[in-house]
Amino acid sequence: MGSYDSNTRLSSNSCCRHNCHRDPIGIWASQNTLVRQIVTPILDLMQTMPAFVYLIPAIFFFNIGVVPGVFASVIFAMPPTIRLTILGIQQVPSDLIEATNAFGSTTKQRLLKVQLPLAMPTIMAGINQSIMLALSMVVIAAMVGAPGLGTEVYRAVTQIQTGVGFEAGLAIVIIAIILDRITQNIGKKKQGGTH
Repeated sequence: MGSYDSNTRLSSNSCCRHNCHRDPIGIWASQNTLVRQIVTPILDLMQTMPAFVYLIPAIFFFNIGVVPGVFASVIFAMPPTIRLTILGIQQVPSDLIEATNAFGSTTKQRLLKVQLPLAMPTIMAGINQSIMLALSMVVIAAMVGAPGLGTEVYRAVTQIQTGVGFEAGLAIVIIAIILDRITQNIGKKKQGGTH
């Protein structure tokens, strides 16, 4: 049970920390072409770089422990959610944007009352992806001392304990499925509330 708590805490800390940064960056990039042009290559770099590479600066700055695991998870999970936030807001039909402008809506009103509610399914898909990617990092985070089920998988791999590794891996999959269903239901409720 302790591994489950540590695992869930690691992934939820990663997601919460990165969602605090993701939404403003994604929203800002969706509204500003220059910001989008700057952010896109950075996101490309973050997505194509191997996950292990994120551990190098994390260990250098934060030493061994939970912090480098959270740092690497945040960097690893951030790009798809920023992209999906940008995509969701940009896919709002242009005739709706024109209608809000015709009725004299401010940029803030247009964003909060039209664009974000209509983009919410795509944004929730981004949050869902963030959680799944953060959970996929638990074994890599265990290599730098982050506690949780990833530690059990890592220990099982290094000691060739197939059964223990399979159990811990299956537990990570079950956690991922549960969190996936929770975020899907939250997304459906938010989507239902906008009609």
